[in-house]
Amino acid sequence: MWAYVFRRLIYNIPVYLTIIFVVMALLRVNDPVYAFLGKNTTQEDIDRRREEFGLDRPFLTQYGEFLKRLAFFDFSQESWSRRGRKVSDEIAGAVIPTLSLTIPALTLTSLISIFVGMISAFFRGRNLDRGLVFFAVLGMSISFLVYIILGQYFIAYLPQKYFESHDMKETWGSVWFAIQGYEPGLQHWFHYIMLPVLISVIVAMGYDTRFYRAVMVEETGRDYIVTARSKGATQSKIMFVHMLRNALIPIVTRIMITLPFLITGSILLEMYFNIPGMGKTLITAINEKNLPIIETFTSLFAGLFILSNILTDVLYAIVDPRVRLT
Repeated sequence: MWAYVFRRLIYNIPVYLTIIFVVMALLRVNDPVYAFLGKNTTQEDIDRRREEFGLDRPFLTQYGEFLKRLAFFDFSQESWSRRGRKVSDEIAGAVIPTLSLTIPALTLTSLISIFVGMISAFFRGRNLDRGLVFFAVLGMSISFLVYIILGQYFIAYLPQKYFESHDMKETWGSVWFAIQGYEPGLQHWFHYIMLPVLISVIVAMGYDTRFYRAVMVEETGRDYIVTARSKGATQSKIMFVHMLRNALIPIVTRIMITLPFLITGSILLEMYFNIPGMGKTLITAINEKNLPIIETFTSLFAGLFILSNILTDVLYAIVDPRVRLT
């Protein structure tokens, strides 16, 4: 297995280097220093900042130095828009808020969607199945932004106004959902993060439920299901032991596709709920033309996607002995 992982890493190195090269080249099509300083600046300021940021050197030299820092995980470059603050500080400050949102959301979505998909497949063609499919399609059809706006208004804003109008703010202040904001610590998680997690689960469940239902329906027609029934196996054992075990490969694929987003975060949720995660930090850096943040975050995200693809193949061999890493 380790030989396979090593080979895949070697094969993907040129891909990774090409991604970084293209990103760095595209960011320099227009002068990034001029874009950062704005129109009301002098050529003298532009030349001074270009030299200060190291952009006066040849592109291949900048590319080589960036790869060297990346190889040693040296993120000590200074942020352009926040002087005195390093890229490593931006990463360290954004990872925890993102993980506090994405890990619970992915866990709840996967568990609920797999269970609902199995129930829907078991009652295929009946009213329960039709109802579950209807709500799944409904969840997919409504925009993510609509859920965010409705959730902020009905689940956060109205309860907050109710408690304030009845002088219950001090008693119930930590119980209602916050409209926006973030504070570190488990004691603040429910107040600030629970509502974005619920919205993320509701939206993702529509897509995941339909996918898992299709997988389970396909499995119900397999020969091993017919054999298990002929041997007198109970329906619950067939569903939760035989069928679930054989459906693990598409389940693993679905989960691993979303795994990189554990770090990259949900941009819409982080922006509208003002959560200082990786997605919000990247969007802010793009708006501020903050080149070091953009380059570093992009390279990290590309590496995560490549590693998740390799990990997916390894998990295939673990969950299904028929798969061989050759």
